[in-house]
Amino acid sequence: MAVLLNILIAVFIVSLVSVLGILIFIRKKILNKFLFYIVSFAAGSLLGAAFLDLLPEALESGYNESIPIYILIGILSFFILEKFLHWHHHHTHEKETHAFTYLNIIGDGVHNFLDGAIIAVSFINSTALGIVTTIAIIAHEIPQEISDFAVLIYGGFSKTKALVYNFLTALTAFIGALVAFFYSGLIENSETFLLTVAVGFFIYIASTDLIPEIHKEKDLKKSFVQFVFLVFGIFFIWVIGIIFGQV
Repeated sequence: MAVLLNILIAVFIVSLVSVLGILIFIRKKILNKFLFYIVSFAAGSLLGAAFLDLLPEALESGYNESIPIYILIGILSFFILEKFLHWHHHHTHEKETHAFTYLNIIGDGVHNFLDGAIIAVSFINSTALGIVTTIAIIAHEIPQEISDFAVLIYGGFSKTKALVYNFLTALTAFIGALVAFFYSGLIENSETFLLTVAVGFFIYIASTDLIPEIHKEKDLKKSFVQFVFLVFGIFFIWVIGIIFGQV
């Protein structure tokens, strides 16, 4: 049961960090100062985890022919989820914005459920992969949760109520982790499927949510700093994988 304990600890840390991230960056000055670097690092860590850890692990399973299809399923699934949320947002009257906030909560809950499942499957394969995946998820959860928090505030929630709802949606990661841990072994090839879907998920988040934010910066010097943090995110994940892969 050591693996299950590691999974639950990792999910708890991700959930806690996401809430703490909101509390730390709730002040606009701090948010503007550090989010610039966090988004770049998060994009790099997601790409590093996808290409340097998750994908190689999935390729070792022997289901090489199916892996490109699974990656596409991951990318398309999150495209559909985000597209539905954005469509609903743009087709909603301002007086109905409150309804959109609940839809956003549902989307965030699904997102966190999948995060938990990905963490679980990663730890089932190896502790090193689990740690790398957890770090990558933490990196992208901070800007993600801050964004979700802002949507809830815009929708009319108080700061306290928005924090509570953010925390409750974070708990769905535990459900995803437990479902993946207890039931993934019952379905043939499920671990490879979840790992490669995670690759698609990480690539999608990095390339459609985070990197476009980086491209909004037009100052050459700041853009170079962003690139450095992007590369550092990839390098950091690579080093973590090597260190814990040898333990």
